This record gives sequence, structure tokens and C-alpha cells, in this order.
Amino acid sequence: MAVLAVLGLALGGIGGGAAFVVVHLVGLISNLTLLHRVGFGLPDLRHYHPSPVLIPEALGGALVVVALARWSPIIKGHGIPESLEAILFRESRVAPRAAIAKPISAAVAMGTGGPFGAEGPIIVTGASVGSLVGQLMPVSPAERKILLATGAAAGMAGVFATPVAAIVLAFELLTFERSLRALLPLVGATAVATALHHVLIGSRPLFALAHSLSVPVAQLPLFVVLGLAAGATAVVLDRGLFGTEALFRRLPVPGWAHPLIGAVGFATIGLVVPGSLSVGYWAITDAVNGRFTLGAAAALLVGKTVSWWVGLGSNTSGGTLAPMFLVGASMGEMVGIGFAHAFPGAHIDPGAFALVGMGVTFGVGARALLTGVVFAAEVTGGYGLVVPLLLATVFAELVAEAGLRERIMTEKLSRRGHRVDFDTQTDPLRTRVAGQVMAPTPLDCAATPISGAAPPASAAATPTIDRGSCALEALPALLGGHHDQVQVTEAGRVVGLIDRPTLDALMLSGVRDEQVQPPSLGPWRRPRRPAGS
Repeated sequence: MAVLAVLGLALGGIGGGAAFVVVHLVGLISNLTLLHRVGFGLPDLRHYHPSPVLIPEALGGALVVVALARWSPIIKGHGIPESLEAILFRESRVAPRAAIAKPISAAVAMGTGGPFGAEGPIIVTGASVGSLVGQLMPVSPAERKILLATGAAAGMAGVFATPVAAIVLAFELLTFERSLRALLPLVGATAVATALHHVLIGSRPLFALAHSLSVPVAQLPLFVVLGLAAGATAVVLDRGLFGTEALFRRLPVPGWAHPLIGAVGFATIGLVVPGSLSVGYWAITDAVNGRFTLGAAAALLVGKTVSWWVGLGSNTSGGTLAPMFLVGASMGEMVGIGFAHAFPGAHIDPGAFALVGMGVTFGVGARALLTGVVFAAEVTGGYGLVVPLLLATVFAELVAEAGLRERIMTEKLSRRGHRVDFDTQTDPLRTRVAGQVMAPTPLDCAATPISGAAPPASAAATPTIDRGSCALEALPALLGGHHDQVQVTEAGRVVGLIDRPTLDALMLSGVRDEQVQPPSLGPWRRPRRPAGS
């Protein structure tokens, strides 16, 4: 644990530095390509009016992405499915070249107008560095997984200055365990990366609020409606992306040409809706501050959605968080404007609905519910909206569960034949001590053993565990096949016996406890008998 914690601090420094490079690389390419000037900050495109030259510029960027993808195929898409695949099926091994190819390809894609965000490339970059550290050091695959997740979280915290959200994202999507040995390096890495963000990039929240937002208790029911709308938006976003990817796979052109088609598509949309181009951080900031009219929010919602579908569906290099944030914020602001008109005396702030809409839409769309809540609060400073964020998330997830079989982070893996389950259950053998599951026996160990097993021939040869030991410690001796029982001792005296049927029953009871049957809402009907039976 100490070694992992120290490595986490080092990965935090690397992630914070990499975030600085990625953000400024995107800014440089965006300024050169879109505004034809030299600059390293992310440009404000509020008053940007692109010319048709944007289309060849986007094509040029797509060609660079195609070339880099031939060298490092993992850069295709938004990166998290590829990281999950490395964790689950390649012992968390990621090729080091991904740490170079992913940020460059994504910076080029975004800098030439691609409607993506910086979180995808920086997560892959950090994950690649963490995996490389884990490959250079004598650690187990499980420890390498923690280092991969730590690097990814450090990169995210370095870009957005959201340390807690980065930790939650790692726990919800990458670590597949809840343990102190995973928590400590994550905490250290995100703290260091966030501190570097404040020094190198700035101390203000990325989508800073012009004024503090809060919601009266009387308005909370309105966020139930917003949650339902956010869940429906997440379903549309995910299904639309999956459908667009399927359309690209059916095109009679080679796969390497798909990013070129996608570039023409998002550039053409950008000529009509300039706000859909590039990372769109300025648009998210305007939305959470309630600066859009109903028509402008609707145009951004439709333009960004279709542009993102076409761009990311072409399997180019990009991210998901910023586009889903902008779509969710636009939707939320539209809902807030509608409520403000319906209840003119309630002093409803559409910006609050935009902030909640963006966090909840991303959270349920990515199946990272708490990440969406915490991220929306941290990246804006809107901590006063945590309650409506949580409330809306509940109803949004109910809609998403009904409308989606897979989420954006797992659909690619499902299509490749892999089933990813993020839910974890407590092992009953770890949470019960031997004294709770043993069959008591007299001190001379002469009582009839449980389950009809014969008493051991020699007490000295029979394995023993202490009464306060974890019940799991009895399993190795029973699985070895040499012993039918394990003796339980207290103060050196035998006080009970444990056999294999006891542990089997305990594990089965744990399984039964996890099976929650849904209620039947309709009349019972006799199952139809198969033909010929």
C-alpha cells in the first residue's frame, strides 16, 4: 500500500503535466486552424463564423488521426472502452505509444473542429503512463490495474481540477474493487494533479458560475421532471451513437476512410451551428449561467448531438464528457426556461436546470452516476445543487435502465463478445467469522460431526482455525480434498467444527440474498406449451 501511494503521487505529477500539455496543444491547433492566429489558450468561439475552408481543414485533421491510428489502434474512439478491455483481458497492459498517439490525435481532431472533449485523450494518456509504470515494476496484475486507474484519474483531475470526481470515476468504471490500497494512490494522484492545474492552468472552475446557485425546497419536484428528461436524453444520445457506428460499419468503404467522412459531416454541421465545433467549453459556461435563449439552446442541442454522433461514430479520436455535458446543459436550460415561463413568480433560474441537466445526462449515459453528480458540482463550483443533482439522477437512471441495454462505456465491448458488470457484492465468507458458522461440539471433540461426516482420526492432523478468524480461511483445507472438516479453536481448545456443506450453504444463502425478484404487475398466465411437447 505504501509503494502504491508513493507511485500515486508520482503519477499525479505526470498527469498534471500531461494535462497542461494537452490543453495547450488543443489551444494551439484550434487557434491556428480555426482562427488563423498563434495562441495556446482554448479559444472563445462565441462569435466565430466559419468559412467553407473549415471542411478541408477538418479533412486534414482526419488524415493525421488515420495515420496515427495505424501506428496505435487504441486511439480510436473515446478511450475508456479500450482501457476497460486492457484491464479485463490484457492484465492492464497498454502500449506506451498510446500515451503519445492519443493526445496528439485528439488535439488534432478537436483543433480542426471536432466536437469532442479533452477528457478522453487525457484519460488514455494517464492510463497508458500508469500501465507503463506497472509494467516496469514487479507488481501483480491487480496492482497494475490500480496504477492504470490512478494515471487515468490524475489526467482527468489535471485537466478539470475535479479531484473527487476523478476518484469516483475510477471507482465506478476502472478499478473493479473498493479498497484502501486503491483509494490511497487515487487520492494522492488527484490531489497533486489538481494542485498542478491551479498552478499551470488556473484556479477558477473550468465552467465558473457568475453567481451562486441554489434551489428552494419547493422547486425540487421540478427536478424530478428534469431527471426524466435527462434520462430520455441519455437514451437518445447513446442509442443514436450506437446506430451511427452501425451505419459506418455498413458503408462500402474501408474503415480507415470513416474518420474522413465524419470530418466532412461535423464540419458541414459546424457551418450551420458554429457552437457545435471543437470542445465547446465556452458554450457550457454560458449554459450553466443561463445566457442562452430557448432557440439558441435548441440549436446547440441538435447541432452538437448530430455532430458528435457523426464525428465519434466514424471511430475517430475524441471524448464524450464535454459533448454530453453541452447537450445535457442545453436540454436542462430549455426545461428551465419552460418552467420559468410557466411559473413566472417562482424566480426559477434556468442556469440551475442546465447545470443539473449536464451532470445527470452524462452520469446515466455513461453509467457513472455519482461521477456525473460530483463532476458537475466541482467543475462549476455549484455545490449548492448537489441535492437536485442527486434527486434528478434517481429518475434519470430509471428511464435509462428501461431504455438502454448497454451504455456508452460498454457497448463496444459487448459487441466484441465481452460482458462487463460493474456491480460488486460482498462475499459472505469474508464477512462471517468462524464462530458464527461453526457447529458447536464438546471440548473433547467427541460429538457427532455436522452433516454426518466422520470425526477426524487424529485431532493433530485436522486443520484448525481460530474462532475469530474469517470463515474464508476454512476453505483451502476443505478444497484440498484431504480433510472433511476444519476445527475451530478458542484459547487452544476445540469449540466447533466447520465442513464443506456448511460453507456451501453459506455461499448459496448469499446468492439468494442478492436475487431481488421484480413484482408482477399483470395477471398470471399459464406459459404456452411448445409445439409437439
